[in-house]
Amino acid sequence: MPFKTATRLGKVVKSNSHCDYVVQLDDRHEVINPPLPDDYGFGCFVKLEEPEERHWAVGLVYNSQLFNPMFLSNGPRLSSEPDPMFTPDLVADTRTLLGVVLVGTLIDGERAIYGSHGIPKVIVPINTPAFVMTQQEIYHFHCNENGNSQFCYYSHLLRCGGTFASQLTQQVLKELAEGGLFVGAEKRALEILCKELSWKNTMAAMR
Repeated sequence: MPFKTATRLGKVVKSNSHCDYVVQLDDRHEVINPPLPDDYGFGCFVKLEEPEERHWAVGLVYNSQLFNPMFLSNGPRLSSEPDPMFTPDLVADTRTLLGVVLVGTLIDGERAIYGSHGIPKVIVPINTPAFVMTQQEIYHFHCNENGNSQFCYYSHLLRCGGTFASQLTQQVLKELAEGGLFVGAEKRALEILCKELSWKNTMAAMR
């Protein structure tokens, strides 16, 4: 069963590894309402799925790239901005690319929706749409089949989260602890993990 569609970001255009994918953001030339900068920040949870067809994976935005083919171009330039009335085919071919590390999948079980953490087995196809996950979906992803909280992709994220893996993991822990999704002992466990990682990051910076 497909999951509820949230804000669309764009589509998968390539992969760097089995769990490292690149998402190209939709722009105003492709959709009426392209995603806003606040929709795809560092540490944002995204889901790769085809609505009404198949859910593929859950990931986290760990990097971004701005692609501008005009940068350092040595070709001739116009002395002023072109008039769109006379240059209808001129398109600003700038792109925003997001690096997404896959951390698991959402499972639609018999009793509830829950998360399966780790590297997904299947390969996500090119052009698979990417969406921002809702708070409810993030909560379900961090619950196991029995409804208990889980954070089993901790070590995987530290290894595969790119140059800023430690900062990414710490931010995710902090936002989960402060987001009101978990309470009591589950919230305290997240806070302890966050403080421990913060201490490790501080000590590593002092070396």
